[in-house]
Amino acid sequence: MTGHRIGTQEKWRAERDALLVEEKELTRRGDELARRRRELPWVPVEKDYRFETEQGNRSLAELFDGRSQLLVYHFMFGPDYTAGCPVCSSIADTLAPQVVHLQARNTTLLLASRAPLDKLLAYRERMGWPIGWVSSGGSDFNRDLGFLSTREELRPFLEGEIPPVVEQMSDATGTDVAGYVSEGPGLSAYALDDGAVYRTYVTTSRGLEPAMAYYGLLDRTPRGRQEERELEHWLRRHDEYDAGQR
Repeated sequence: MTGHRIGTQEKWRAERDALLVEEKELTRRGDELARRRRELPWVPVEKDYRFETEQGNRSLAELFDGRSQLLVYHFMFGPDYTAGCPVCSSIADTLAPQVVHLQARNTTLLLASRAPLDKLLAYRERMGWPIGWVSSGGSDFNRDLGFLSTREELRPFLEGEIPPVVEQMSDATGTDVAGYVSEGPGLSAYALDDGAVYRTYVTTSRGLEPAMAYYGLLDRTPRGRQEERELEHWLRRHDEYDAGQR
């Protein structure tokens, strides 16, 4: 016998209609926040960041690939990682199919990580992603955006009790805890106008959830995310799930 509250169709409909009012208000609030994001001031990118790409060494402006907008997902794959972060990998699963649709709206989407390019491309081939990936390891790109920390900066965290999920992810990427948490995930947006590059938006942590489509879907299931009190993160790379989990 289920322990969840049971009701009639009429009771469900009444509560669903009341919830729909709030959902519509949330949608309108989301539209307003999107407008305010677009109205943020543009910050000129004056540093000459360089990236290793499949087309050779390129500037940030060249990463636009002839378009006027650029989205960069900062994928956690440090120089000493043996594989990409599983959570970032789940995000890339969602992002990769969007590339062609964003291109239709004059926007280039790509991944950037600090690992050497050959390591990134080998992992991309394993994952089967149709998305550009560049190495930012030779520049301060990640550091300047707050997506790279030093061991000294991390000392208070490293000297405390390390959460099991962090140790799990460190093991999954083939590095130690310090090496894993020194990298950070994020999304940054840029505009190219009259030859000048401007940074327009940066987000991290739960600001990345729009790129994690599975959470939005799980939030609409009867049991939700089911992550409370879990000592191990449930996410895996898409080729690592057991047959019964697919």
